[in-house]
Amino acid sequence: MRIVITGASRGLGYEIAVAAARRGHHVIAGVRDRVASEARYMRVEPAIREHIEIMELDVASDASIERLLSELKSKDGGVDALVNNAAILLGREHSIESLSFQDLVESFETNLFGPIKMIQAMLPLLRSATLPTIMNISSEAGAYATAYAGDYPYGLSKSALTYMSEKLRKELEPQGFQVLAIHPGWMKTDMGGDQAPGDPVQTAAQLLGLLERVRPLKVKHGFIDAAGRELPF
Repeated sequence: MRIVITGASRGLGYEIAVAAARRGHHVIAGVRDRVASEARYMRVEPAIREHIEIMELDVASDASIERLLSELKSKDGGVDALVNNAAILLGREHSIESLSFQDLVESFETNLFGPIKMIQAMLPLLRSATLPTIMNISSEAGAYATAYAGDYPYGLSKSALTYMSEKLRKELEPQGFQVLAIHPGWMKTDMGGDQAPGDPVQTAAQLLGLLERVRPLKVKHGFIDAAGRELPF
């Protein structure tokens, strides 16, 4: 498969890229800081690294997405899967009285509008795939069923991403697409912190199984955890 991954410079996105390359898939790793990311990927064994193509990408920038699309089209153009992983976490410590609207705007630009723009850009390339997949990394933090106080920018943007994913699933599933919104769990990453119980390497392996459609998903909607279990909205 040819897999485009956003936010692939570190954390879960990086681990998905490495896991996919280890399985022989060709990975387009979208990163904001290409130099720093190339240094990180140099730690990967050469035989695996040759399957990873690092490309500069900021999902909050229309021009950056257009450059990526142009580069992909100039090569062979085909894409089998898109993983919208890039996200930011801002202002989680603020109550409603001190909530910054700038934090809200920036969170929606990256966590919701970015994935939508990537989907719009990649759809023509995905349509040539035999079993195309769009995977949006969302969060239980945005689920109504498990709502908690505070964390407005992240929670609201992820809630919108999950709902958008389900609407997209209704549109594209009849055309052979697999569309998923994933709650990957609380993991030891720069965003999750050292206290998190989850292992991004293990989660990445589970998500790769979903991308490869190792087994059919028996779910009524597409909001699931990394193991493929359906979650309440």
